[in-house]
Amino acid sequence: MANFKIFKPYGMLSQFVNNQKRRRNKRLLGELGDFPEGIMSVGRLDQDSEGLLFLTTDGKFSHKITSTGIEKEYWAQVDGVATNEQVVQLSDGIEISIYGKPYQTKPCKVFKMTPPNDLPKRGKDIRNEDEHGSTSWLSITLTEGKYRQVRKMTAKVGLPTLRLIRYRIGKETIENMEVEEVRTLS
Repeated sequence: MANFKIFKPYGMLSQFVNNQKRRRNKRLLGELGDFPEGIMSVGRLDQDSEGLLFLTTDGKFSHKITSTGIEKEYWAQVDGVATNEQVVQLSDGIEISIYGKPYQTKPCKVFKMTPPNDLPKRGKDIRNEDEHGSTSWLSITLTEGKYRQVRKMTAKVGLPTLRLIRYRIGKETIENMEVEEVRTLS
């Protein structure tokens, strides 16, 4: 069994095989190293999201991470200045749409944070605050992971996500990792 953690960059798909004609020129996880046969990503990060992603050849490990309520902490840079009311709304759980059906998110941990200084610069610039107004950063810790959940949650309370980074899964973080870095997990 082989387990890895990677710092997935902005613009990369969380997959190894590209079988979609319209995404022909997209970057794939296999570019980050020589991985064993049968490797798969544990959960996903959309193309515009970055941060911690696990890779494994162990189905039980994958199931444990995605199905047992392990915390996943996201850092979201949002458009606008988050209010205490918006933080409470997000924390209490909010109704969003998943594949066109209403979904009530579970209560989660949300707090305003200072902008992280030690994050690598993103591959694509975020808009200029001087021209487009202020942004703020939120830490959002979930035990679930629905399709584009964090982005849908922040948009629902009027704070569209501009940059999304998965900082932590369980006890593993991207602290001291470089973008595209791969590390073996014990």
